[in-house]
Amino acid sequence: MRQHFGYEVEDGLWKPDCWQGYAAPIITRNGLELATYGFVPKRHLPPGVRITTMNARAETIGEKPTYKAAWRKCQLCLVPMQAFFEPCYETGKAVRTRIGRANGEPFAVAGMWREWKEPEGSASYAFTQITINADEHPLMRRMHKPGDEKRSLVIVPPDHYQEWLACQEPELARAFLAEFPPELMMATPDPLKKSASGKEA
Repeated sequence: MRQHFGYEVEDGLWKPDCWQGYAAPIITRNGLELATYGFVPKRHLPPGVRITTMNARAETIGEKPTYKAAWRKCQLCLVPMQAFFEPCYETGKAVRTRIGRANGEPFAVAGMWREWKEPEGSASYAFTQITINADEHPLMRRMHKPGDEKRSLVIVPPDHYQEWLACQEPELARAFLAEFPPELMMATPDPLKKSASGKEA
């Protein structure tokens, strides 16, 4: 975070791997925030309702009730990471695959944030990642089940970070939602390891 994004942070603020409902760092135009992964945290869902809001489709982000208010306000963020994981079915089975920069450097993907008011009066933040169609992307089209639409997170080039965060017009923001050059990416099989009990660790 310090070397690539310029932020000093304490150790242990977030887990090495991020899943829905976990806390993770995001960068907004106002700086670094700790936010819940998933636009609608479980604690804010009505009883009995289950929805997944980790990713928002670029094509409908301005129309879906969950996202449209934040999109129209351009509450954009960067989600720093070292890699993300997708299932590759080229062997006939789902193989967990690590996807990152070919040069091994950390990067950031396009996201959107919102604020939540907590019952005790405090404010918290949550975020979603924005995805685009990847049917024609040489690397990302290899992921997910045969026949499924291929989707990809949007890796934002470092020289576009500040422009993305500063953007105030939703339609201008769409110009940033582009495929990342496949030659600058790397995909490596990275299956989950089995613990001594036989469970995935």
